[in-house]
Amino acid sequence: MHDPQIAPYGSWKSPVTPELIVSDSIGLGQIALDGSQIYWIENRPAEAGRSAIVCRAADGTISDITPQPFSARTRVHEYGGGSFVVSEGVVYFANFADQRLYRVTAGADPEPITQESAMRYADMVVDSRRGRLICVREDHTNSQSEAVNALASVPLSGGSVGQVLVEGNDFYSSPRLSPDGSRLAWLTWNHPNMPWDGTELWVADLNVDGTLAHAEQVAGGKTESIFQPSWSPDGSLYFISDRTNWWNIYRWRNGQIEALHEQEAEFGVPQWIFGMSTYAFASAQSIICWYTAKGIEHLARLDTTNGQLTPIELPYSTFTNIQASNGYAVFEAASPAEDQTLLQLNLSANKAEVLRQASKVKVKQAYISEPQSIEFPTENGLSAYAYYYPPHNADYQAPEGELPPLLVLSHGGPTAQTVNAFNAGIQFWTSRGFAVIDVNYGGSTAYGRAYRERLRGQWGIVDVDDCVNAAKYLVERGLADGRRLAIRGGSAGGYTTLCALTFRDIFAAGASHFGVSDLMGLLRDTHKFESRYLDGMVGPYPEKADLYYQRSAINFTNKLSCPVIFFQGLEDKVVLPNQAERMVEALKAKKLPVAYVAYEGEQHGFRRAENIKRTLEAELYFYSRIFGFEPADQIEPVAIENL
Repeated sequence: MHDPQIAPYGSWKSPVTPELIVSDSIGLGQIALDGSQIYWIENRPAEAGRSAIVCRAADGTISDITPQPFSARTRVHEYGGGSFVVSEGVVYFANFADQRLYRVTAGADPEPITQESAMRYADMVVDSRRGRLICVREDHTNSQSEAVNALASVPLSGGSVGQVLVEGNDFYSSPRLSPDGSRLAWLTWNHPNMPWDGTELWVADLNVDGTLAHAEQVAGGKTESIFQPSWSPDGSLYFISDRTNWWNIYRWRNGQIEALHEQEAEFGVPQWIFGMSTYAFASAQSIICWYTAKGIEHLARLDTTNGQLTPIELPYSTFTNIQASNGYAVFEAASPAEDQTLLQLNLSANKAEVLRQASKVKVKQAYISEPQSIEFPTENGLSAYAYYYPPHNADYQAPEGELPPLLVLSHGGPTAQTVNAFNAGIQFWTSRGFAVIDVNYGGSTAYGRAYRERLRGQWGIVDVDDCVNAAKYLVERGLADGRRLAIRGGSAGGYTTLCALTFRDIFAAGASHFGVSDLMGLLRDTHKFESRYLDGMVGPYPEKADLYYQRSAINFTNKLSCPVIFFQGLEDKVVLPNQAERMVEALKAKKLPVAYVAYEGEQHGFRRAENIKRTLEAELYFYSRIFGFEPADQIEPVAIENL
């Protein structure tokens, strides 16, 4: 042990380097089980962001199923998910480059089973009895009109764009076959709803020729969100509904709906992507499930015979992508000190085996800032929630009397949530001497439907207020320097960031990562899935055109008085590059310090290692120039106009 070196906040030398964050690191995604084999997606920054399908065989050997350059990633809804399915050792997947469906087995080259077309496919299930896939199909044939979504079948033998099974609504998801292949369940919804606003759960019989008959709506509606329909091994249909304000698990059996376990807790999440799974059947009598109560996540076993919920104690704080089979479950987990990990849990012994880790590089505890869950007062006498990370590096301490700069994080979605899991991107800042507060502002998931709906009609107001009040809360307690407050966010979080910088005067700097500056531009240019999202978040257009104008930072750059750095993918189809470029030009004209870092080949969110690394370094460099500290890192300078 040695005495800490005294150095200003922000200037501390940290082992959590950009190279460490991107080197030998992956993202873990969709999981599928096929007999004794386990399959999953690995998102690999070192391979230009490729999404590879990986298999762990019964003997423990791990191998890639999809060779380079294939990338298992669908563009349905642009956000994708549900990009592959496996049956009897054969994997069927959507390839990112051409959006065709392919068939592949271990050691073989992928073979296309759909033609080159303007079709996209996602959320597949294998109908082995009829030799086909059933999936969501998105038709972009007519470029002059909105894409057409449907449930369709595709022959496993290939050669066809598929046959439509259900159409007529704006959106479909979650086609799921009953164990005997006789019935199909699915979700559907229409504009202006998003799936967390209201969806319908339908069930139909399957005829011998594969067409549907006797379709009936089981649950859901315009104000009830249904999530993850799943058939039990005994043929009962389970689903998650928020009909009581909380996403709880229900069962449809013999024409009746019954709650399995009612609790003020969330067993579901917003369906931003396909194939999400928060519960799975270990048997007809046992469900392995995730839930969150008061912002804290849990793993548990739910007895389907009596509704008893029994916690499964593991040293992790978050759980995702749950799959199960007889005797074991597979899922991803993380803790405040450990990055995303793929686990196989022996259900009888309650013993977990690590199958894969997102990063092989470990950060010593001496450099990890432990998140502290806080509840703070906000507008209208309400409370909001956040995780506070104090600056922490065992090698340094700040000069006496100095307070740390604060970075306020505004998550995307905005219907998403931040969790208390290890995040190397946050530790990058705290180990250099920044305080960080990660805000679950009103509108976030995990606190019930009423909390989500605080943002209804109030986007750009409630989220901004909560981020501002989170910063004030720490400043008032002497935990942050009120003169060095910054806010950053991506996508919807970027919108909150730009609104906070424009319509409030508390922040001294900010960083927008592919953020929204012009609500009218977003309304005009974005993709189908989110094209009516703003009806609920702001108001229907054109009736509420005044609100769209008033809450767009691009229209009020005269109120902006602090430096901003922008990061943007030039192939982003969700938030187009012009959203950032117009703001940059406005700040240049105002003679405010501004920087713009754009990336060829990147979409909505950065996947390539070199770009992730550059973004971290550029943002640190930007704050160092604005807040007046010298970073310990050797960083290639960023061009900052007007500095």
